[in-house]
Amino acid sequence: MQFDLTTLPAFLIACAVVVLTPGVDSFLLLRTSMRSGTRAGLLALAGIHTAAAIQVAVVISGLGVVIAGFPPALTALRWIGAAYLLYLALSITRDLVRNRGRASEEGEVVADRPFRRGFLTNITNPKMLLFSLAFLPQFIGSGDPTPQLAMLAVVFLALAAVWEGTIVLAASAVGGRLRKPGVTTALDVVCAAVFATMSVGLVI
Repeated sequence: MQFDLTTLPAFLIACAVVVLTPGVDSFLLLRTSMRSGTRAGLLALAGIHTAAAIQVAVVISGLGVVIAGFPPALTALRWIGAAYLLYLALSITRDLVRNRGRASEEGEVVADRPFRRGFLTNITNPKMLLFSLAFLPQFIGSGDPTPQLAMLAVVFLALAAVWEGTIVLAASAVGGRLRKPGVTTALDVVCAAVFATMSVGLVI
């Protein structure tokens, strides 16, 4: 088993760019943590990274190449992911309409199964699978492919977890002060718009 550590500096820089770029996971964690607190945010984070670990394991096992080479499977995954993102956007919109005029400035809003929501948001998004297929192999270098890919995946997921964990803690810390009808409504509108836009983007 041989690792090529000379690729790590470039890999870490590339990871930083990818991790710091806002995406569906970031907005989901931000909304969950601000509205429902640290525990719900961490549960959503655990769901996201459970799904990410599964997708990365699929890539390392070689099954990812098989899936990527079968267009109907990728199309099905893309439509499932788009449908789920649209479902999230419609759910937020429905809650906004249902709770209009009845929002309370006190107390946390109970999140609806945050672990499941985080897991489904990530596992139904083929972008992580395709990203891993295209991104990780570029940094294998002279190392043994499978162990090197596994090491790179662990590093990437660890960096993502640290950054997203920071989002959870920061959002939940300020959530108590910002948990007012106007602020939470604005946050919900933004998140619903982001999820709907990304749903359309995933399809086209």
